[in-house]
Amino acid sequence: MSGSTTMEYVLRRCRELGFALAGVCGARPSDYEGQLRAWLEAGKHGEMAYLARNLDVRLDPAKMVPGAKSIICVADRYEGITSRGRHVKTSKPGMGRIARYARGEDYHTVMRKRLTTLCRELGEEFPGEMFRACVDTAPVLEREHAQRAGLGAVGKHTLLIAPGIGSWLLLGEIITTLAIEPSTNPPGIPDDPCGSCTRCIDACPTQAISPWSVDASRCISYLTIEHRGPIDEKFHEAMGDWIFGCDVCQEVCPHNQPTARKGAAAGHPAYEARREGFDLLKVLEWDEEARRQAFAKSAMKRATLSMMQRNAKIAARNQS
Repeated sequence: MSGSTTMEYVLRRCRELGFALAGVCGARPSDYEGQLRAWLEAGKHGEMAYLARNLDVRLDPAKMVPGAKSIICVADRYEGITSRGRHVKTSKPGMGRIARYARGEDYHTVMRKRLTTLCRELGEEFPGEMFRACVDTAPVLEREHAQRAGLGAVGKHTLLIAPGIGSWLLLGEIITTLAIEPSTNPPGIPDDPCGSCTRCIDACPTQAISPWSVDASRCISYLTIEHRGPIDEKFHEAMGDWIFGCDVCQEVCPHNQPTARKGAAAGHPAYEARREGFDLLKVLEWDEEARRQAFAKSAMKRATLSMMQRNAKIAARNQS
């Protein structure tokens, strides 16, 4: 296959495998090394020490896959449309809310299975090349590569915004030594998708967002999912009824408001919500086996029993 023919084949297979978006970019180093190092030096990654480890690999995909020339970038869309895109302070009395991406099956498993299939197919077609599938856990600056591949543009909330679809997206990649012609950016993707809008910054309950930067140590998603110890009381009231993650910045984003196009672009069926949250009193009664059963086939496994019960106590106090 020629480079362009390979690119067309890859994009077609990605569509056939059910990805909402796909594109290809060169496997070159990050353009944001200075900004990332400054963010880390300021401690805005909180306790997520893994973000500072293997930083040279995170900044240059060729250090993860020696000889890497291309990155195949894909996105799954999950259901996230709200009636008016407004943040509702509480969902139901006695319930603790979880982020929308975690309401269905574990996206790591759902995406990796299909990316591994594509890796295998490409490996059979190009036996001398390497293909590595990545879904979230590998040290990859996935939003930067996705933007280069034409999937969308990063907004002020630091999430990728796809034109006409929004930011309710889950990202994955295949890093490869195969030289594939990059896909061209479709029309309608501005470098800055936000303009003068600051809705996500204004709505963030803990003031964690500044333009194109998030102080993770203040973010409700970080506090409920990544932070292992007690949560500073100054954040308790702002956490509302969130017990795993937070969707406020996406719920208020103009790009995520309901349209006919978004309605037609259904999310992947694996992410259909099996739950919106958990009964707070039941969470406080969980033992480890109950937690495992509740999180079966879920992306929520990262949160330990003690963390979930810590979060549930805060949410319960906020509702009392």
